[in-house]
Amino acid sequence: MAWLIVAFVVFCAAPAQAQNYPTKPIHILSPYAPGGISDIASRILGAKLTEAWGQQVVVENRPGGNGFIAMTAAAKAAPDGYTYVMATVGDVAINPALFKEMPYDVDRDLAPVAMVSDAPMVLAAHADAPFKSVAEVIAAAKAQPGRISVATPGNGSVNQIVLEWMALNTGTRFQHIPYKGGAPAAAALAGGDIPLGILASSSVAPHVKSGRIRVLAVTMGKRSRFNPEWPTLQEAGVSEVDASNWTALFAPKGTPAPVIDKLNGEVLKILTMPDVKERFAGGGVDTIPSSAAELDARVKQAAERFRAIVQKANIRPD
Repeated sequence: MAWLIVAFVVFCAAPAQAQNYPTKPIHILSPYAPGGISDIASRILGAKLTEAWGQQVVVENRPGGNGFIAMTAAAKAAPDGYTYVMATVGDVAINPALFKEMPYDVDRDLAPVAMVSDAPMVLAAHADAPFKSVAEVIAAAKAQPGRISVATPGNGSVNQIVLEWMALNTGTRFQHIPYKGGAPAAAALAGGDIPLGILASSSVAPHVKSGRIRVLAVTMGKRSRFNPEWPTLQEAGVSEVDASNWTALFAPKGTPAPVIDKLNGEVLKILTMPDVKERFAGGGVDTIPSSAAELDARVKQAAERFRAIVQKANIRPD
């Protein structure tokens, strides 16, 4: 009988906890350095949550180890609603396919809260490269298997996933050139050091404006609202490819559902604010309001899809 009383007390306490939540500062961990998509999303969201709730939201950058440092810290944090992590698609849907052993398990250790942002990627060429379309890139790759070089921000990145996905679906093979980040890869492409790249649209935007880079297609399944003139890879004849670099908020597993629901509701409000949408749009990024269940489904779908590509293409991390 005693256990029934305890269970009833816990059941009743959760809604009350959510009603008073938060009562102290909240921490959002970013697995990457300042200036990256996870950091930017964390800071925009954190500032608005501070305004809404009157409690400081502290963004902590914990880069390194393929995102493992921040993700593990979040997974091991107390599930009390005061620690979250702004994960990218790589942290929750690619790393589990790349690494046989990880210090965190997405399903076991983390609870989805809400989608936050979605950044399109593009297949782009240097202005002087002999490629004016995706069809010409595919034709060249078939004529010269493994000799057409393509830059990405690194091994195991979602960008490389797209490259290998494109190769698998067109019966081609490219020479993958991984750089240490999107900025150096975009600089190399703009400088003519490499003919092609699969990069974030925000990374190539300045070089597109200067005329040094030409965008051939976006990697998502639909056109970007920021540049609707760019076709998708699917429209250009590369079937199935649909990927972007998104961010989402996760809590330690066991965080009370009423607390997650309250935070999700506030995030949804924030992501529809005109000034917030404008700030994200400045970097060519969309806001993606979602329920926790929708985020969970998206992670599982992406993880299954990317695992198959990693295995077929034999992708290996650094």
